[in-house]
Amino acid sequence: ISYEGDKVRGLYEGEGTAYFQGGNVYKGMFSEGLMHGLGTYTWADGVKYEGNFVKNLQMQHGIYTWPDGSIYEGEVKAGIRHGFGMYKCGTYPVSYIGQWVDGKRHGKGTIYYNKEGSSFYEGDFVYNVKSGWGIRCYKSGNLYEGQWERDMRHGSGRMRWLTTNQEYTGKWVDGIQHGFGTHTWYLKRIPGSQYPLRNEYVGDFVNGDRHGCGKFFFASGAMYDGEWVYNKKHGMGKLVFKNGHVYEGEFIYDHIAEYPTFQIDIMNIQDLSGIRTKSPFESIKVVDGPGGSSTLGTNIEIDISSLLAVFPEKDRKEEIKQTEFAVLRHISELRRIYTFYSSLGYDLSVDNTFLMTKLQFWRFLKDCRFHHCNLTLADMDRILNDKTLPEDIHSPYETLLLRMFLTYLIYLSFHIYYKEFVDTTPCLFKCFSKLMAENIAPNACQIKGVMFGDRQQAVYAISYIEKCWEIHRDFCRPSALPPHEPTMKMRHFLWMLKDLKLINRQLTATKVVNILAKDSPCVRTGEDINLENEIVFLEFFEALLDCALLFVTDEMLKHQAEAASQSGSSFRTEDYMDGARLSPLPQDHSSGQVRSGQALCGGDWMGTFGNAKSVLSLQTKCLTMCFFLFVCGPDKLQNAKTEQKDKHSLWMSQIYIFFVNKFFGGYKHLQVVKETILVNRVWETQLHLLRKIQEEEEDVDSRLPSNAHGHFLQPACWIIGPPLSVRSVIRHSARPFMSNNRNSTVLGFQ
Repeated sequence: ISYEGDKVRGLYEGEGTAYFQGGNVYKGMFSEGLMHGLGTYTWADGVKYEGNFVKNLQMQHGIYTWPDGSIYEGEVKAGIRHGFGMYKCGTYPVSYIGQWVDGKRHGKGTIYYNKEGSSFYEGDFVYNVKSGWGIRCYKSGNLYEGQWERDMRHGSGRMRWLTTNQEYTGKWVDGIQHGFGTHTWYLKRIPGSQYPLRNEYVGDFVNGDRHGCGKFFFASGAMYDGEWVYNKKHGMGKLVFKNGHVYEGEFIYDHIAEYPTFQIDIMNIQDLSGIRTKSPFESIKVVDGPGGSSTLGTNIEIDISSLLAVFPEKDRKEEIKQTEFAVLRHISELRRIYTFYSSLGYDLSVDNTFLMTKLQFWRFLKDCRFHHCNLTLADMDRILNDKTLPEDIHSPYETLLLRMFLTYLIYLSFHIYYKEFVDTTPCLFKCFSKLMAENIAPNACQIKGVMFGDRQQAVYAISYIEKCWEIHRDFCRPSALPPHEPTMKMRHFLWMLKDLKLINRQLTATKVVNILAKDSPCVRTGEDINLENEIVFLEFFEALLDCALLFVTDEMLKHQAEAASQSGSSFRTEDYMDGARLSPLPQDHSSGQVRSGQALCGGDWMGTFGNAKSVLSLQTKCLTMCFFLFVCGPDKLQNAKTEQKDKHSLWMSQIYIFFVNKFFGGYKHLQVVKETILVNRVWETQLHLLRKIQEEEEDVDSRLPSNAHGHFLQPACWIIGPPLSVRSVIRHSARPFMSNNRNSTVLGFQ
């Protein structure tokens, strides 16, 4: 051994270098002849430690590096990893961050099995073994959450296989379903639902098989309750068929014992006896255009071909791969978000699943503050446009499957955050990850806006959408941006209210601007107001709902209640709520497109409001609470508003009065005025032509020769009889008339 450095009283002191037998070297601080303080110790085999020493022992905090590239950084005790630290393997893409005890993973920690971090375990360790509670996310996207023992799923837990649409919740033994549990298979999608109908087994499992007693609920509505042997209905059981008939007796390997040739596959579903409950392999597939390939298999296919066109050819494969990992990492959360927003505005569903519409997608974008990223919702529609018809770009009836929802998020993440990661790779992965971290994760499922904030109010308000969409399209104008589709700007919205005579003392122009600016970051810039921003139908409709609450006064409520009471209605609350039970945006399944069905104010609206009895009948159903307020008297009006139930009914009354009596009525009047102006213009044009003919006739008469008696000589070719002057035609014949057919306007002369 040799030493280079300072000494005090013959002992190593201060900074120095010590060389040991065998080739080990220490360089750092010494105290009283011992390694003490910061230093670096290098072993002859290449292992190196940099950190704190206490009396010749590695202590507190340090960094170990190995010749193969492995590294550990964290707390150390007596030369052993102990406390919190991070280890990264140099030969395999494995890393661990968490707690250590005596050099082993022990306590809470996370171990990653690939560089991308898409395959990981997060939970409890006991001396390098997964034991306790933890979450295991596999590279395929499969996810297990529950108890572990000896590195295997053991105890209670839930496993989700994404691409085969299976889920198991229950007991596990040595990594296999064993004990009581629930296994669900999703079979096929039904009209009006994003998620498929399900087959579900609830009962005993043995080594991954349905074995023992259990119930099987078929997607068709049939149900079997009885004994099972190795995935077969075997023993005593009861089968309830989908038509309600019941057989109760003995089963032998999926056959009814009394009818051995009768196979129990009468529910038009796949035979489940061959379905194993062990984990299959699946993933999400991101492709570069139709027919693309993926290394991960396929279930949800996401086409990002137009995005990949901006990347060099050599980088595209890696961009696809990393984008798959990014989506898989968040797929469970995104499914939950999709389910949440696709149910907004619905009262019920046949299978509690829904298909997302553009209206609900807009609400998601606004909740997650996408419109605060220098893009309006209209801009986002143009970015995501894959339509051939410009008028469909901003349609609220467009439907989005889950794969399209995910595709849209990838595209929007690129357009929002591309500039931040333009010189880095993988760009799409980083853009999508930032979108999830900064926009979606903190804000999703926190409903803002007046339309979907209350479920009952949303269901009721959606019944007015069909007519409002018709009016919205009528007031839209071609956009200045390609593809020049019809859009509406904020100033157009303000002008529309003025044209419909809805601007008054209660609803002033200033208040309308405040409504439009409520959740729009670009309306006000200091003292300046910018009304050039485009609004989509969701913003249009929510602005109308806000306007309704300002426009309708207590006096209007009282007058409307009086009119309703004079109609002799029963004022049943059930009648009043009928309109709220309508399903929003019902779907035309033959075309695959969502269309508005019968709504409270939909259908033949012009005909309905052309008949006073129809109006009165509609008022009878929609003004129960108004009558209640009227009966209670004006003194109790304010007290009724303070109660939650009365507030809800009051809100519905205000919405009804504003839309039916004012907004729709004003639009109808404006249409009549426009038609009248058109008729008058046509009539004036015809009259102008007749007057021109009259002037030409008088000019000809003045030039004709006369006889001795002063009479004009008529050419022989003229028809004998009294001449018909143009003046008489104008006086007697040019009377315009309009057809009584309310569906068309016909101009004629009689």
